[in-house]
Amino acid sequence: MRIVTYNVEWFDSLFAHDGSPLLDGKWSSRYNVTRLDQLESLGIVFNALDADAIMVIEAPDTSRRRETVRALEQFADWAGIRANTIELGFVNETQQEIALMYDPLVLRARHDPKGAPIPFGATGEPPAFNSVYRIDLDTDRDRDPVEFSKPPLELAVEVRESGFAFRMIGVHVKSKAPHGARSRDDVIRLSIENRRKQLAQCIWLRERIELHLKAHEPLIVLGDFNDGPGLDEYEKLFGRSGVEIVMGREDPDLPVALRLSDPNAAIVHARRGTAGPSTARFYIEPEKRYLSAMLDYVMLSQDLAKAANWRIWHPFDDPVCFETQELREALLAASDHFPVSVDIDLEKVM
Repeated sequence: MRIVTYNVEWFDSLFAHDGSPLLDGKWSSRYNVTRLDQLESLGIVFNALDADAIMVIEAPDTSRRRETVRALEQFADWAGIRANTIELGFVNETQQEIALMYDPLVLRARHDPKGAPIPFGATGEPPAFNSVYRIDLDTDRDRDPVEFSKPPLELAVEVRESGFAFRMIGVHVKSKAPHGARSRDDVIRLSIENRRKQLAQCIWLRERIELHLKAHEPLIVLGDFNDGPGLDEYEKLFGRSGVEIVMGREDPDLPVALRLSDPNAAIVHARRGTAGPSTARFYIEPEKRYLSAMLDYVMLSQDLAKAANWRIWHPFDDPVCFETQELREALLAASDHFPVSVDIDLEKVM
């Protein structure tokens, strides 16, 4: 079984209101890439992935005039990929939804959110991800409200042939970028404030994860965390990254069974500040250079991890992607993020 997470930059701008792909020569929202070029590149990438399920981060928008499911269904039909059935969770207001595309002949999947739609504290259980979580962010003994701008997508998934069931959570954690800053002091203040909120979201997510792991439910947590061990100087201030919190790595006394595994995260954690794997490539205009970052992860519960192989579809770091010119160029044109896949041998799990 192959599971993928893929953040597709500006996916929404490639579709008309009726969900049809905009197959024309007009510029896409990606720099110097037409809408046709980006769509054709995405078609090449999605077909190369040949995945049973793809967690699409920054999926097309659902709003009064647009529908994520309709757009992705038409994209799958146009691209000729087998992951042509779509499951959507809580809709957000950012024009960047989280959606699962999957092969209905291989899997069954349904949105299955957990938690009550009430603030944390009323029941002792983490609230639903479209609700409000309360935590003391600044040590003033008052619990501050925290919300997800993009509520994680919680899924109950079943393999049709064997009946093997597992949980999946698609994640797009809020960016730490200090938007609106007008001075260096503003940058520092907003960066710290956003880091606190991001860590709070990761703690909220971690509480849900532990409930699944304690119930011995196989679990996959995947998506874009906009964070990683050693990614910025503010991690030193807080002593841990959101990725480490979600995986359970920041607690040395946590039983192994309650931790998630992702070898790419482990490498980045071990090498803090030095070269390691990356899943995204951004051009820094003032510095005239590219920045590489490890932002996208596929984290597995231990029962799944023992039978899994991870791969980052990086156009330069993965030998097959680099040597296959059509795929290499497609990966560069399709998005500023690259897919991360995991192949799980279910016979070794069941």
